[in-house]
Amino acid sequence: MEFDDVLNIIHDVPDYQVFLTVDELKASTHQLADRHPNTVEILPIGQSRQGDPIEAIRIGNGPKKALLFAMPHPNEPIGSMMLEYWSLRLAEDDALRESLGYTWYLIKCIDPDGTRLNEGWFKGPFSTENYARQYYRPPSYQQVAWTFPIDYKTLHFHDPLPETQALMSLIEEVRPDFMYSLHNSDFGGVYFYIWEEARPLYEPFHRLVESQGLPLHLGESERPYETEYAAAIYRDSSISAEYDYLEQQTNTDPAEIIRGGTLSFEYARRFCDPFTLICEMPYFYHPAINDTSASDMVRRDAILQSIAETRENVSFVQGLYDAVESELTVPSPFLEAIQETLRASLEELAANENWARTNHRDTDLATVAEKFDNLVIHRYYRLPELGMLVRMLDAQTAATGGSPLLSSAREEAQAAFEAHSTALEAELDYTVVPIQKLVRVQLGSAVLAADYAAGRRQR
Repeated sequence: MEFDDVLNIIHDVPDYQVFLTVDELKASTHQLADRHPNTVEILPIGQSRQGDPIEAIRIGNGPKKALLFAMPHPNEPIGSMMLEYWSLRLAEDDALRESLGYTWYLIKCIDPDGTRLNEGWFKGPFSTENYARQYYRPPSYQQVAWTFPIDYKTLHFHDPLPETQALMSLIEEVRPDFMYSLHNSDFGGVYFYIWEEARPLYEPFHRLVESQGLPLHLGESERPYETEYAAAIYRDSSISAEYDYLEQQTNTDPAEIIRGGTLSFEYARRFCDPFTLICEMPYFYHPAINDTSASDMVRRDAILQSIAETRENVSFVQGLYDAVESELTVPSPFLEAIQETLRASLEELAANENWARTNHRDTDLATVAEKFDNLVIHRYYRLPELGMLVRMLDAQTAATGGSPLLSSAREEAQAAFEAHSTALEAELDYTVVPIQKLVRVQLGSAVLAADYAAGRRQR
């Protein structure tokens, strides 16, 4: 497929102003099936832990199979909007559907329970403060993205969530040629993960991002051990790579740190060999994130400063948690998320510090993007964590009626949230990225990758 054809496909993405809720996505899916009964089939594939039905949409009858699923992390709804548009486009455009040569399996929301806990910010306003105030991210062992079974060295995980089991069954049945787990980041630029080298995609991916006036993410990679195929294009890593990294950088058995499993892509390879893609895009960005000129700071110093500040943040949360631990008598998703952060953070930070102190490249000057990532974006990520801490204390208060101890901790957490939010707003002249642009990039990369995957065996 020519690049101009991809631009034509994404051109008609609506100018979305809000994100759709779980119920709105479901209603839209059923309306689409009612309008196109001969083209759109709804497949019940399972239920969430709280009994919410999970549905896949099947569209088309091409020889190749594509599986795309949104919300494996429930604070990342851009993929749901992409599938909202793509399902409509595929249902209505017979010529496009036939030209692509795929049967499409689309899941607009694989984690409805977690997504509902984020819906407070789905209608805006879209600011760092409002996003963080209504934020929820489950612990790793409750994330659909990281709860697929695995046996690797001392790590043995065989407790997939009901949502994960639904996806496992569909993967085994469909055996996709192309698989796209729809994620997004919070702050930064656009970057991609693929499982294998795919050189024909690198330049089109970069052009796609440029076509929407967005920056590539040229700061730090998410994980120190990642392989970079091209600028902002990385090899996706299974949990085994995380295990090996922790084994090398700490004296702790990695299985004591990792409580989840592996990702969908590695699981799928038990049954088939799909081409896989993740496209990470930010809600907020700053142009410094793709500035590769030299800064005035050594990269190692920037990384170590980031680690030290993170330790201070963890210590603050730990102190509040310890002060009210006896009051935390009612289970809540926020409590489990905070507990997991406190359990794993210090070991992970120790690994990152050891890596930074022994990595020779870190003695170079950081680029402007790397410095900005370590010292500014890193500080942003404290805000959602504080927001979830406040929500944890609110949930306990609502369940128990509260106590002076809980009230005092809640006031301290809220004050820290407000102070940090105010400081960030003063420091960061950030841009809110229009949803339309993000959907276009995510959809465009899907079409490019699907086209590549369709001819992959012939290359």
